[in-house]
Amino acid sequence: MMSLSIASPTSVSFTGKLGLSKSSFHGVRIAHICPALAPSASTLRTSSGSSSSASSRVVMMAKKQEELKEIRAKTTEELSEEIVDLKGELFMLRLQRSARNEFKSSEFRRMRKRIARMLTVKRERELEEGINKRLSRKLDKKWKKSIVPRPPPSLKKLQEEEAAAEAKEAKESA
Repeated sequence: MMSLSIASPTSVSFTGKLGLSKSSFHGVRIAHICPALAPSASTLRTSSGSSSSASSRVVMMAKKQEELKEIRAKTTEELSEEIVDLKGELFMLRLQRSARNEFKSSEFRRMRKRIARMLTVKRERELEEGINKRLSRKLDKKWKKSIVPRPPPSLKKLQEEEAAAEAKEAKESA
């Protein structure tokens, strides 16, 4: 077994089975350490830190399972519609970011993950039907071409709110 020591500024000498003599290396000498002597990860963790992170992971997993049940309960057509809506929402978030408006940056990740889960469930259903990868890609291309551009739900909501505000102003002025 080799030892670990700090080298002198003039030269470094390695002792051990390697048989290397002097070098002009200035730094720390790295030696082989027996893995049995290294502290294990379980002894480094504190009991309070590991239990709180474990419980938060359990809650997150429960939410994901609940969301997957909700997604699997939908039909393939409903999934396709929701995927289009979520992609529109993602586009609106990108526009807000580029315009430097206020937005929640965590929404990007949440929407991308939700879209990925929906696409995964959609692909699982294709596999159950016996649709191979090549045919699936062809169907996806046809589906993407058949999508009619429409505003995402958040934009529709904003437009409805603006129309309601205008109608209210028109009533007040009349």
